[in-house]
Amino acid sequence: MSTSSPSGSRTGTKSSALHIRQVEWREWWLWGTAVAITLILTFGILSLALPSFEQSTGKTDSLNLKEWFRGLAALVLLFDLYIIYQQRQLHKIRRQLAEREQLFQLITENAADMIAVIDGNGQRLYNSPAYQKVLGYGPEELAGTSSMDQIHPDDRARVLEASAKARSTGRGERLEYRIRHKDGSWRFLESTCSVIHSPEGESDGLVIVNRDITERKRAEEKLVHQSFHDGLTDLPNRALFLDRLQRAVILSRRHLDFKFAVLFIDIDEFKVFNDSLGHAAGDSLLIQIAQRLTASLRAVDTVSRPPVGQDAEPFAGESTLARPGGDEFTVLIEELHDPSDAIRVAERIQQKLAIPFDFNSQEIVLSVSIGIAFNGSADAEDVLRDAEIAMYRAKNTGKARCEVFDHAMHANAVKRLQLETDLRKALDLNQFLVYYQPVVSLSTGQIVGFETLSRWQRPEGLVMPGEFIAVANETGIILAMNRQLLYDASRQLLSWQALFPSDPPLTINVNVSPKEFAQPDLAAQIGRTLQETGLDPSCVNLEITETIAMADADRSALVLSELKALGVRLEIDDFGTGYSSLSRLQHFPVDTLKIDRSFVSRMDTDPETREIVRLIVMLAHGLGLKIVAEGIETQAQADMLKNLGCELAQGYLYSRPVPSQAIDQLLRENRAVDVSAKAAKAASSGLA
Repeated sequence: MSTSSPSGSRTGTKSSALHIRQVEWREWWLWGTAVAITLILTFGILSLALPSFEQSTGKTDSLNLKEWFRGLAALVLLFDLYIIYQQRQLHKIRRQLAEREQLFQLITENAADMIAVIDGNGQRLYNSPAYQKVLGYGPEELAGTSSMDQIHPDDRARVLEASAKARSTGRGERLEYRIRHKDGSWRFLESTCSVIHSPEGESDGLVIVNRDITERKRAEEKLVHQSFHDGLTDLPNRALFLDRLQRAVILSRRHLDFKFAVLFIDIDEFKVFNDSLGHAAGDSLLIQIAQRLTASLRAVDTVSRPPVGQDAEPFAGESTLARPGGDEFTVLIEELHDPSDAIRVAERIQQKLAIPFDFNSQEIVLSVSIGIAFNGSADAEDVLRDAEIAMYRAKNTGKARCEVFDHAMHANAVKRLQLETDLRKALDLNQFLVYYQPVVSLSTGQIVGFETLSRWQRPEGLVMPGEFIAVANETGIILAMNRQLLYDASRQLLSWQALFPSDPPLTINVNVSPKEFAQPDLAAQIGRTLQETGLDPSCVNLEITETIAMADADRSALVLSELKALGVRLEIDDFGTGYSSLSRLQHFPVDTLKIDRSFVSRMDTDPETREIVRLIVMLAHGLGLKIVAEGIETQAQADMLKNLGCELAQGYLYSRPVPSQAIDQLLRENRAVDVSAKAAKAASSGLA
């Protein structure tokens, strides 16, 4: 409690006390004067009545008597005038005091703030009507209680201390405290006060002005809550989670027996749900996931001691569930007894979330990948990073899994980050080269085209695609890489077509990555590149893996149709390794199927595999599609495929992927063999 202007308040209090003392002084003066005049008149009258006065009466005395009576009359007249003057002054002062009291009454009765006057013992002398409006208490209810009765027990000591300080120093302190409403709820008040001084200048009581700040406090609390909680699920956000995690880290340093774990939970393929159902539906699904996670952690979160029996539930301790963002959730599990407890919690979460979700009468089944990190890192950010690394390991090894962080994961993550950085630099330095592997006609042995493959020429040596393509695709670097590859390969093919003309002309096969296939303007990008280079689109075969093409059949059909409209040819790569069906395949505008090398490598030793290849060739021809076999390493494999009716082949039997300079020599040799074969055939025909 405080006063906004202590000096002004004391001046006002002294002024009021001065007016009261003036009224008292004037009343005492009038009373004393009246007594004095009365005594004088009484004495004068009594003296006239004395016998000695009668004996001494004479002419001279008669004159003195007249003067005496005139003096008494004048004195009485002056006294009357003085009484009238003093009464007018008293009336004026009383009117001023009444006006002030009326003004005070008007202010207090209409003020929104609650005004109270309490004596030195804390008893209420006055409460403004605002008390009933704000707190619901009537005058009778307030009169029967102390000023401390409605104050929150936790705040009473502070209020008493502030009151005592205000009385002793004459100045208060601004104070916020809670007071009970008549309905039982607690309201927040901001209190200021002025000290009431007695005529002697002593502290005689307090005038307290209370302002209801409940709505402001709630708004402040809401802002604080929003700053540290996720707006969608109302779970703690990343900032609050890290704060609680840091406290756990500090506690684990002080107490070596204190163990905790962080679970990093990521919804597998959540983007598919978002894209297919819409973002509003995705948000609704996230809310349901958060609710189910919250319920799961109430039932089983932290294990403080091992459960008794195989079916016993672990004992619950403290945990924090948070949503750092997106489709990710984190859990801080404290007071672990054993690391296996965290794994059991993760498995329980996976089981709970595996139960189908009901969304608009449609069942949605999902899985989660969970990474676990235990205390041991330097700070909260490191622990959370470790759990996230473990989660990505779980995703990369098959999803719907749980992985525990180890330092090898961190080393791999650092290595991957360095690889990503180097890949971006490689783009700027033009370190990516195009290698070509010939595609051969099995019927003639002639090279009819080439599959284009990326190689990374680092100062340390040549890097194969298996070491960087996955990272390039995940980070999106593959988009720029493949655009440059198509541009360079198209220009190179035009050169070969000019040097080695054929009918039909030489072609190139270009692989389309998953990241590229997801681009909405893929066809437009490829069209621009072909237009810039001047290559005939019919000389380009775009290879799309079976898994990519069949993941979303409806969208794939649309994208393939857009690509086909460019005039390019479409090829399904790695056929037989995915989950396609020929009935669905017939609705795609594809031209060729490429049999995966895993079938080709076993067909000369495994009759069942050879029969599978025969059926693929037969069914593909039934759909009007050509067949390319990859991974041919022996002449026996080539002969079998030729006998089965396979048209095209590629593999180490013909050539490994080589740079463009080596292809020049291959084409010369291939064309020379082809000319010799034609000459020999013509000669044998002539002899015949």
